[in-house]
Amino acid sequence: MTKHPYQRAFFLAGALCALLAVALVYLLLHRNAPAHAASSDASDPVVARGPEAVAAAAPSPAVVPASSEPALGPVQISPARLQEIGVTMAQAELKNVTDELHVPGNVDIDEQRLSYVQTRFAGWIQNVSANATYQYVNKGQRLFTIYSPDLVSTEQEYLLAKRNQTAFSTDMHGTAAEESGWLLQAAEERLRQFDVPPAAIATLKQTGEVQREIAVNSPASGYITERNALPNAYVQPDMKLYTIADLSTVWVYANVFQNDVGRLKPGNPAQVTVDAYPGRQFTGRIDQILPQVDPTTRTAKVRLVFRNPGVALKPGMYVNVDISVPLGRQLVIPASGVLQAGSRNVAFVDHGQGNLEPREIEIGPQLDDSVVVLKGLRAGERIVSSANFLVDSEAQLQAAMGSFVPHPQNANASTDSAAQPRIELSTRPSPPRKGANTVQVKLIGVDGKPVAGAQVSVTFFMAAMPAMGMAAQHAAAKLQDKGQGLYEGPLALDSGGTWQVTITAQRGGQVVATKQLSLSATGGM
Repeated sequence: MTKHPYQRAFFLAGALCALLAVALVYLLLHRNAPAHAASSDASDPVVARGPEAVAAAAPSPAVVPASSEPALGPVQISPARLQEIGVTMAQAELKNVTDELHVPGNVDIDEQRLSYVQTRFAGWIQNVSANATYQYVNKGQRLFTIYSPDLVSTEQEYLLAKRNQTAFSTDMHGTAAEESGWLLQAAEERLRQFDVPPAAIATLKQTGEVQREIAVNSPASGYITERNALPNAYVQPDMKLYTIADLSTVWVYANVFQNDVGRLKPGNPAQVTVDAYPGRQFTGRIDQILPQVDPTTRTAKVRLVFRNPGVALKPGMYVNVDISVPLGRQLVIPASGVLQAGSRNVAFVDHGQGNLEPREIEIGPQLDDSVVVLKGLRAGERIVSSANFLVDSEAQLQAAMGSFVPHPQNANASTDSAAQPRIELSTRPSPPRKGANTVQVKLIGVDGKPVAGAQVSVTFFMAAMPAMGMAAQHAAAKLQDKGQGLYEGPLALDSGGTWQVTITAQRGGQVVATKQLSLSATGGM
């Protein structure tokens, strides 16, 4: 037998052991590889991960999206320009104010003034006096008469007990008379339990005759809104024969939007007007705010109570409801002083000398021509109360062109208009015209020498004229330095008319001089 098969088997076994050793070393060196792979995939937005993977991942810093609203910057407009564009000022004041809610409503019956007519015994209705719906009846007025075998039997028992009491009154011991008295009292009490009117019981005592028909009277004054009492009808104690409504007081259900419900409370005064009575007002108050909101209209019903002389307010009538909501002492400004800039409400605060600060404010309810300010202003501050859209246009224009120069806030301010270089403006042609023009600016320092090396820009602005269907217009030019303090550049105007011109000179990124003026251009609109 040869040795070759054994040698071959030996070599194969050795190779297999070597491969196993290499695999074991590989596993030992890469046993943390899954964790690294998981962490490397943590940023992959496609791979789905469970809660454990999310918890183990390091938190990434939150990215705050940039606001799309433009930043608010101050604006400086000369007093003459403010007068030209019709800007007026108003003061923020603290006042005791009352809001008015104008909502629709419907008149309904006061449920607390409803009365029902039923009998406490079975029987047949005989004669009906109140025989029409919405017939007015007085308290105690006869409604109908009824024949009841049970009632007649009780009357006979009463009369029998009364006769027995008279017959046995001479008994020497008085026992029979006493028993007859008890029977008489029991029969009379049953008549009262049957709700027989006291007048009918008195008649029974006086005449000693059974009354086959008993009259049923109205328990209250009002209008019959429901009637089931018919002649010869058989009735049971559980049947509702009449519903009588006292309409001297009515309810009005007002439909108030859910946003306004929180400001209401029971007892708030309210007024009602009806188209059927021009110039007439009905005064009432809130009785209850019902705890239910209509999911379709998002309104809640508010119940109000009103006196109703002459039944002028009729159930089912549509009315206009004005609810007074006292708001206490609040800071108010004219509603025209609020400018809606995107999703923000802005007011321009006047710091004097044409220095206006746009300030974001939070407003409350509007009260006729005023609005409540919840945040952003203080009592006594002056604001722009008209033409604020023009002021906003000036602010945006100045912010875009970088032409704002902060106005000194105190006497120690370092910026002084007298220390600025002097600006002289000229145009070719003069005056400028609709179309192409050349603008020249001469910049002269406080020492009388020309100022060179500045960056000079000129902006022409014309406010919108909605009555003429014209939008706001502006044109701007950056002038070239021609030397000796002279700066020149082309400028095209889209129309003739009066333009507001702003000239700004900068050096080293700082504004060294600015000037505003009005300039009239020739040519049509």
